[in-house]
Amino acid sequence: MKQLVFWVVLLAWLIPCQSRAQNKTQVIAHRGYWQTEGSAHNSIKALQLANDINVYGSEFDVHLTADNIPVIFHDDKILDIPVQASNYSDIMDLKLTNGEKIPTLEKYLNKGKIYNCQLIFELKPHATPERNRKAAQVCVKMVTDLGLQDKTEYITFDLDAGKELIRLAPGAQVSYLNGDLSPAQLKEMGFTGLDYNHSVMKEHPEWFDEAKKMGLSINVWTVNDPALIKELARKGADFITTDIPVEAQGILSQCTEQ
Repeated sequence: MKQLVFWVVLLAWLIPCQSRAQNKTQVIAHRGYWQTEGSAHNSIKALQLANDINVYGSEFDVHLTADNIPVIFHDDKILDIPVQASNYSDIMDLKLTNGEKIPTLEKYLNKGKIYNCQLIFELKPHATPERNRKAAQVCVKMVTDLGLQDKTEYITFDLDAGKELIRLAPGAQVSYLNGDLSPAQLKEMGFTGLDYNHSVMKEHPEWFDEAKKMGLSINVWTVNDPALIKELARKGADFITTDIPVEAQGILSQCTEQ
């Protein structure tokens, strides 16, 4: 009987501890870990360095070129050349600030295969609903063909793209970025999480509890202020997307110890 009581008490202690561990706020490196020597926004080097510092995930931005080649870049234009209106051959030799050529999604994903961090895939808005859906189709097929479904989580500002991602990858994590929908609306549409700017979450603090109750993950971007990182962790953010991933990890580690 004493042994039974011992195991019941031990399990009662372990389960909350495990739950607390699972609920710790984790760090996503915004456009990879780019604020260090030899790196650049959305570069393969930034992905490698994000993995090296053991963040949960590395975020990157994807556009579809006019000839349907997905490439990794944040802005709509590269040196005044519109990415989505250009063929890949028009931009393939252009370079990032660290000297890397603009990565294709295929090259980026193949590198991601060897790393432990999650690939936080932002599909950028395209010119029309048709192009948003086409971009989702091309990208999900590539992720699937490379066997990276479990390592890839999708985020997007565009509802057409988001709905298509949900349809094409029903088991994937798909979060919405725009900040104009409540957790209940996101849940109804099939999103698995909200990924909102910190200003949105400040305006709607009730969305932390609402999202948790509906089983939605909560990511907040782009958070570089130490005090705000602490506050968001206290409120229950699952993830913080930041340009200062090393510092953020230190801050969150201190929060956990307290």
